[in-house]
Amino acid sequence: MKRVVVTGMAGITSLGSDWASIEANFSANRSGIRRMDEWDRFSELNTRLAGPIDDFTVPSHWTRKQLRSMGRVSRLAVGASEQALRDAGLLGDPIIRDGRMGVACGSSTGSTDEIKAFGNMLLNSVAEGLNANSYVRMMPHTTAANISIFFNLTGRLIPTSSACTSGSQGVGYAYEAIKFGRLPLMLAGGAEELCPTEAMVFDALYATSLKNDAPHTSPRPYDSGRDGLVIGEGGGMLVLEELEHALARGAKIHAEIVGFGSNADGVHTTRPEQVTMRRAMELALEDAGLSPDAIGYVNGHGTATEQGDIAETLATQSLFGSRMPISSQKSFLGHTLGACGALESWFTIEMMNRDRYIHTLNLDDVDSRCGELDYLRGEPRRMNHEFVMNNNFAFGGVNTSLIFRRWQ
Repeated sequence: MKRVVVTGMAGITSLGSDWASIEANFSANRSGIRRMDEWDRFSELNTRLAGPIDDFTVPSHWTRKQLRSMGRVSRLAVGASEQALRDAGLLGDPIIRDGRMGVACGSSTGSTDEIKAFGNMLLNSVAEGLNANSYVRMMPHTTAANISIFFNLTGRLIPTSSACTSGSQGVGYAYEAIKFGRLPLMLAGGAEELCPTEAMVFDALYATSLKNDAPHTSPRPYDSGRDGLVIGEGGGMLVLEELEHALARGAKIHAEIVGFGSNADGVHTTRPEQVTMRRAMELALEDAGLSPDAIGYVNGHGTATEQGDIAETLATQSLFGSRMPISSQKSFLGHTLGACGALESWFTIEMMNRDRYIHTLNLDDVDSRCGELDYLRGEPRRMNHEFVMNNNFAFGGVNTSLIFRRWQ
């Protein structure tokens, strides 16, 4: 088996596109959530909260031809990929174009402007707004395909469109591709563009926050006063590399991926299952050859939904006990859906390397029905750990767990 390391990391969020900016906002308890006045036209949508990226613009060197096939979700994914490749020292290097590098990436859906245009065709029998690139911008694997084409990557392409685990499955399946010797380099992650339809999905389940006039007080993962999740957007990508390949070219190594677990609940499309959540974490530990007491911190999924928070924390407590520190960055950014697994993996590695772990915003009173854990509250905490875990869970009963090791 090959060892797999992370040599590049980047992301685009509502609180910045570099770790220094994002961490400064986290430390200042600054939220990326705002009231979406532009959603007032949707009279049956109850929530007005979201975490949009208001300052995202495509780089000036991207050509019109390159942009034609990319909706916003692909632009976020490609933008994060470009930054991650630059961080890895591989941007423009011919070794990524000779078949040695592949891509594993996903999103909950393709770009919704194109979905709207196709829907308009079905409803009104007109093809207004449709062209030769419309499907490419809409298709479920638009992020992975556009990354591959933009950077001329000819290795394997793994689409991971699995809602809230799209990003973490992207990282996990890329890790496995390298671990089992299929190729030495992978771009891995996920992205999501903000759309009111995504808010409506959760609104219909009575799972969105309605603190519309106090946007910075929500979401509230694990808190007794939470009233639902908030949708966000973003893109996160990691460069994964076979260890010997990375050492041979003198790459900077951020961390080692040592474990990945993924399974399915097999019971209900939207109700999380504590037993299989725990099993996903156990699978990651087994893959890493670690016992539960080796893990020093868990980056929780923490969506601020009642069923999700309770099931996740009870599963975590049952495996690790009450000693385990846990927090959720969704409290700052909202739920970035297909991007969250990649962004939170990036955050987890940054926190581990700096011995400074970000707390959960708005967590004032832990829900007594949640598992007994060491919830990080109020401010970041100094801790030193060799192994950390990032967990994500998705509609359809998809569970993922990733374990990262500090690189010595």
